[in-house]
Amino acid sequence: MKLPPLWSPSQKSVENSRLARFIAEVNEADGLDLRTYADIHAYSVRETEAFWARAWDFMGVVGERGDGPIFVQGDTFETSRFFEGARLNFAENLLRRHGDTPALIFRGEDKVARTLSWAELHAAVSSAQQAMRAAGIGQGDRVAALIPNMPEAIIALLAASSLGAIWSSASPDFGVQGVLDRFGQIEPKLFIACDGYYYAGKTLYTGDKVAEIVAKIPSIEQAWIVPYLGRTGDVAAACPKARDWNEVLASHPATDVEFTRMPFSHPLYILYSSGTTGTPKCIVHSAGGVLMQQMKEHQLHCDLRDGDKLFYFTTCGWMMWNWLVAGLATGATLVLYDGSPFHPGGNVLFDLADEVGIDIFGTSAKYIDSLKKAGLRPRDTHKLSSVRMITSTGSPLAPESFDYVYDAIKPDVHLASISGGTDIGGCFVLGNPLSPVWRGEIQGPGLGMAVDVFDDEGRHLDHGKGELVCLKPFPSIPVYFWNDADGTKYHNAYFDRFPGLWHHGDFAEWTENGGIVIHGRSDATLNPGGVRIGTAEIYRQVEQLEEIKEAIVIGQDWDNDVRVVLFVVLNAGAVLDEGLKQKIKAKIRHGASPRHVPAVIVQVPDIPRTKSGKITEIAVRDIVHGRAVKNTEALANPDALDHYRDIGDLQ
Repeated sequence: MKLPPLWSPSQKSVENSRLARFIAEVNEADGLDLRTYADIHAYSVRETEAFWARAWDFMGVVGERGDGPIFVQGDTFETSRFFEGARLNFAENLLRRHGDTPALIFRGEDKVARTLSWAELHAAVSSAQQAMRAAGIGQGDRVAALIPNMPEAIIALLAASSLGAIWSSASPDFGVQGVLDRFGQIEPKLFIACDGYYYAGKTLYTGDKVAEIVAKIPSIEQAWIVPYLGRTGDVAAACPKARDWNEVLASHPATDVEFTRMPFSHPLYILYSSGTTGTPKCIVHSAGGVLMQQMKEHQLHCDLRDGDKLFYFTTCGWMMWNWLVAGLATGATLVLYDGSPFHPGGNVLFDLADEVGIDIFGTSAKYIDSLKKAGLRPRDTHKLSSVRMITSTGSPLAPESFDYVYDAIKPDVHLASISGGTDIGGCFVLGNPLSPVWRGEIQGPGLGMAVDVFDDEGRHLDHGKGELVCLKPFPSIPVYFWNDADGTKYHNAYFDRFPGLWHHGDFAEWTENGGIVIHGRSDATLNPGGVRIGTAEIYRQVEQLEEIKEAIVIGQDWDNDVRVVLFVVLNAGAVLDEGLKQKIKAKIRHGASPRHVPAVIVQVPDIPRTKSGKITEIAVRDIVHGRAVKNTEALANPDALDHYRDIGDLQ
């Protein structure tokens, strides 16, 4: 017997949704009779040009749409273009509201509480814009930040984008090498950092790290230090290029923010996605593409409205921070939280939801699972009356976590598992306000996203697990990869597996309800706690240790998440005792980040390699998960796979 949905929208909420109003406008303009989500989705991928043109108007994008075509189908997926005649400025779209109502509400654990009005946000952006202009920042220059999820991060982003500069950010818990691997490639002119941060009640000073980074990236001309801990003087003493953020802004009294409108495809962000070898790939996203994609997801999928309070638990090193920031373009108040979600206790984020009245509560599947394991029942201890939607991403949301949300958090909430990524600055599949929520399922593909599931031969799969693909271009495809002059890295990342289509690297499956289940990554990129990291970043640290001859790392599906497992081949005389394990973990934590640290370290005598000498992580991962290795004939030493079978620590 088929179980009923866990949640269904009321008729009133459907009728009052932004998406229902959008459908009505499309019907009236085009003489159609679209009624369901499936109807509007089919229209959005069939009538690409008409859909995105109507979305621009409906969402109120600030800018000139121009006389150029809305969509031009290129010779290849990646050469297709949107809104060729349009001109806009990202910051102008996000700063459309004025006045004394809150724009940003910030909590830094239990240490810091601040609120900025729209007027105060405008003033701060104006001062920062003037300071950046005085520092020589202009179109195409890179502004990089190592900063917590705090107001100054958003102020600096808006100031940079108002001038046409390119923004890139990372979380301050990244190690020096992890930062250099990212920012070292893009050669920022201006570096913005905090003097430290708080986590789990600890105060963590970052001045020495900042000084080392600035010293090793010659392109940095100035470093502006945000006084989160009140120790900017200590940072300046260690870093000659450092200046106090407050002093920099104070020397430029606020006026009106000036906006330079640029082409739709003008670069806005550089985000990072790590593969299995080499340094992280630098993904360049356009201002227009990101704005359109994220506004669409906010307004038509999440039903975000002017004045709503939008929250996502994220750091500045995850693309969900960029997604959160775009909520300003709909007139929402952003609720920012930096620190541990379990300090001083597991209810801290629900305390915040009740305190400020969060409408849309965004988090990760790992967080929901952690709440469940901790035995917390926010429904019994909090009102949560304002929360109408909970979104979850980072890793697949387990069916049991769906049950937990409706049983222990809120029975009448719209729970939307969403999935997409850094690569597209948004979602391929997510929720919508018209359809029911079924246990363990994502509600469906995003509007304008021609999502499908293919088998290995490139054929559509009605049933069973396959590769997630997208059949048609969309506005937020990357502009290019940094330092990829001929586009080879870009092409190989998404278009090599299925020519002419976007291949995303997720295992996915259609459901009988028209929804989708994501079964995890199909490539070798790791995804612990929902944060994508590359194996090369771990190898770089491990291979510096004299005890380690070589290593291979995989992500193992474990307890509704992914854990990092490191296999090491030791040099003669070395012993993998607890001391060496802790040394390995400390090296990775310091050189990369805490997220890169393996949960399990196992000694092996050999590592499987292809005939061209490359280690093969996917083959090892398949063996550990009990799956057949498809292409053993490509291996130079296929017998090495036997060392990874039935390992006790991995059962």
